[in-house]
Amino acid sequence: MAQSVGIKDVARAAGVSVGTVSNVINRPDTVAVETRARVLSAIDRLGYVRSESARQLRAGRSRIMGLLVLDMGNPFFVDVARGAERAAREAGLGVMVCNSAQSPGEEAEYLSLFAEQRVRGVLLTPADATGRNIEAFRRHNIPFVLVDRVAEGTTECSVSVDDVAGGALAVRHLVDAGHRHIAYVSGPPGLNQVRDRRTGALGALAEAGLGPEALRELPTERLDVAAGRDAGARLLGLADRPTAVFCANDLLALGVLQAMYAAGVAVPDDLAIVGYDDIEFAAAAAVPLTSVRQPAVTMGAMAAELLLEETESEGADRTHTHRRVVLQPELVVRRSSLSAR
Repeated sequence: MAQSVGIKDVARAAGVSVGTVSNVINRPDTVAVETRARVLSAIDRLGYVRSESARQLRAGRSRIMGLLVLDMGNPFFVDVARGAERAAREAGLGVMVCNSAQSPGEEAEYLSLFAEQRVRGVLLTPADATGRNIEAFRRHNIPFVLVDRVAEGTTECSVSVDDVAGGALAVRHLVDAGHRHIAYVSGPPGLNQVRDRRTGALGALAEAGLGPEALRELPTERLDVAAGRDAGARLLGLADRPTAVFCANDLLALGVLQAMYAAGVAVPDDLAIVGYDDIEFAAAAAVPLTSVRQPAVTMGAMAAELLLEETESEGADRTHTHRRVVLQPELVVRRSSLSAR
């Protein structure tokens, strides 16, 4: 295996000191133009790449921000990552994106990896409803910001969307369209987002004078298209089938839509469908999907900015105040819920 090229090799090839090479890399304006050109030529010729880990040890600060999300297969989290990456890049940082796959065990492993790498900070959408992973990570004294989750019981910053309001928007729309028997394809019950959207749905029913029995919950183990198809099959098997369905995210809604299409059930005439997140595929579905839009890119960017603000205040005269940012959702109405009743 070829030996890696070090700064001493560059200095030898350029006929200068190690300190001069270091100045060319870190403070180029302090080096004469001819000398700088000679060193840069040696760097290019030898293929030298500076050791970021060594630089971090000297500086005591990482240039990497960790991002741990529930499911990178969900375009919503891709948009969150885009927003975070944009804000980090503007600050000269990179983002290490990891996927917990909604598994508390995998979440714990990635948090340990972030601690080993001594990342600048972490943006985290928790998979562990008990909070044990967060408690274990907190002892490493690495700042973190919760994303798509309210910081209940913690002092850290968080950026989330008002999911109670979002659930209410979805079901209020269906009630206004004349539906009185609605299914909720809810996803894993341990997720706060799933519970909050259900709370909003029940609130909208109560506003209309309807009791909780008007909402038929169909939980799923995951928040993906396959789980939505399975929920759709269960929905088709109900003797008293609801006339509308609200899904905890768009992937579930697209799965339900596929199940209805395969069974010859017309959407929206036989079954109205509303999703959540308003991912790009929602508008492009065979029947364009009504959805509750979350500002995912904004959420990721704001979370990264809060984390940067906190890490830049460490050791400085200014202080950082933890904040809980709650963004508002928006209902985007499309054909999947526009049946006349």
